[in-house]
Amino acid sequence: MLSARAFALAPPALAVLALSGCSSWVCTDTTAERGEAAVRVRVVDTYGQPLRVTASVVGWRLEPHPQVPAEGDRVHFRFRFDGADAYSSDPAVDACAVDRRRVVLGCQTVSSSEAFGPADDPLTGDHWLAVDRPEQVAGVLLIPNDQSYDRPTCEIDVKDGGGMHPPEPPGRGDRL
Repeated sequence: MLSARAFALAPPALAVLALSGCSSWVCTDTTAERGEAAVRVRVVDTYGQPLRVTASVVGWRLEPHPQVPAEGDRVHFRFRFDGADAYSSDPAVDACAVDRRRVVLGCQTVSSSEAFGPADDPLTGDHWLAVDRPEQVAGVLLIPNDQSYDRPTCEIDVKDGGGMHPPEPPGRGDRL
């Protein structure tokens, strides 16, 4: 049986362990819920709070990539970030080519820092997506979750890791 003295010493001992970095037992990872994909989205942080940034797909088409035309058609899409500036973080969202049932054919993360389009529209950028069956592409959708904050996981860094993480990017065959 433990004495009253053992109970009296337990809280200070636990406090010393916690302050010394031996508190790995409190490290937890949490993954954010994936937001609703759309052509135009309000970017949200890992806690689901809206940022002052909107991302949108400006347009898309199927065409061969100019550097590898022999590989056939790819999805060439243009995107735009409104509200992101030099003083904000560099928000990033997943862009996914989908079929008519909104099944993912391929995805890529795009960030606002990649939107440095022509002088008449400097908030736009473009990317190319390679998909197995380009003829099935019915559109390009954006997922509103900000993918730019890459916090270490508990598995990688028990002392400083953990917390809320962006959702995993969708894979081919996932439905949005």
